[in-house]
Amino acid sequence: MEYSPPPLFRQGPSALARLVFFVVLALALLISDARFSTLEIVRGVLGAGLYPLQRAALVPRDLFMGAADLAVSSTTLRSENEQLRAKNLQLSQQANLAAALGAENNHLRALLQLSQRSTTQSTPAEIQYDTRDPFTQKIVIGRGSQQGVNDGSPVVNEDGVIGQVTRVFPLQSEVTLLTDKDQAVPVQIVRTGLRSVIYGTPKGDSLDLRFVPISADVLAGDELVTSGLDGVYPPGLPVAKVVRVDKQADTAFARVICVPIAQVRGARQLLVLHYVNDVPPRPAEPDPVAAAKEAKARRNAKPTDKPAEKGAGAAKAPEKAAEKSADKAAEKPAEKPAARAAGKNARSAQPASAAAGARKGEKTEKADKSAQGTKP
Repeated sequence: MEYSPPPLFRQGPSALARLVFFVVLALALLISDARFSTLEIVRGVLGAGLYPLQRAALVPRDLFMGAADLAVSSTTLRSENEQLRAKNLQLSQQANLAAALGAENNHLRALLQLSQRSTTQSTPAEIQYDTRDPFTQKIVIGRGSQQGVNDGSPVVNEDGVIGQVTRVFPLQSEVTLLTDKDQAVPVQIVRTGLRSVIYGTPKGDSLDLRFVPISADVLAGDELVTSGLDGVYPPGLPVAKVVRVDKQADTAFARVICVPIAQVRGARQLLVLHYVNDVPPRPAEPDPVAAAKEAKARRNAKPTDKPAEKGAGAAKAPEKAAEKSADKAAEKPAEKPAARAAGKNARSAQPASAAAGARKGEKTEKADKSAQGTKP
C-alpha cells in the first residue's frame, strides 16, 4: 500500500533537500558572523524590535523585586540610622571629653613650662593594589611626592596604625604594613606604661612584642599604643592588643603575642600623617678611635713631663740658694770676719758659699782698681 500523497499535493523539493539546504545556510551564517560579523546589524534591529516585548514580560518580576527591595531597604535604613545616631552621640561625648582633656593638658604643660605638642596634618589616600612579592606585607597607595608624601611617614586609619611609607614615587607610594617581618614600632602598654618594641612575624598574621622581662606586668588584653620615642610615629596611636603571654624559666624575656587593632589587610581608605617631631636631636657621640688615641697620648705624655720638671727644679734649687746667701753676705758689715759668715752658711749648700765668696772677691777687686785710679 502506498502512503505517499497524490501528485496533486506534491509541491517543491523534498524534505531531505530542504534539510540539507537549511543546514548549509546555518553553517554559512555562523561562519560568516564569527569571521566577519555580518549579522551585527540584523541582531541590533531584532533586539530593538523585541525590547518592548521583553520589558512587558518582565514587568511582574520587576514589581515583585521592587516591593521586596523596598521592604528590606527601609528596614536596613532604620537600623543603620539608629546605629549612626548612637555612634554620633558617643563620638560627641568623646569629643567633649577630648576637648576638656586637651585644655587641661595645655594648662598643665604651660604650668610645667613644657613645649606644646604640635598638631599632626594628614593626607587621605586609597589603596590601589598589592605588591608583586607574595613574601612581603606591602601595598601601594595613590599618593606620592607631588601630594606631599614623604619617605617614613606613618599610615593610619580610623582604628589605628596600618604601616609606614617606605618608598615614594611621584604619584604613588609603597607602604610596608605593620605585620611585615622587617617592620618595628616602639610601643607602650597603656595600663602599666612599660615601653618596648613590637615586630611583625614571617606569617604576617600576628605581632611579636620583644624585650619584655619575665617579671614585667603584662596581661592578655592589654592595649599597646605608640610611645613616640622614635620621632616617627606620634604618641598615643593604637597599635595592637596582647592575646597571649608565655613565660619560661630558662629565658630572660617573655614571649608576648599580639594582634593588630586595625584591619591591616581589610583597610581601603588610609591617612598619611605628616608628623614633625619638636624634640631636639641627640647629642653627638665622640669617636671611639679618636678618644682612644687621645687617651693614649695623655698616658705617654705624663711620664716624660714629670722627670723634666723635677730636673729643672733640682737645677734651679742651688742657684736660688746661692743668690740668697750672696745677698745676706753683701748686707753684713765688712769688719765682720769671713769665718763667722762662712760658719753661718755652712749649713746651707756648698755651692751657695762658693758663689758668695766669688762675689766678695769681685767687689774687692773693683775697690782696688777704683783706688788706683784716684791717685795723682
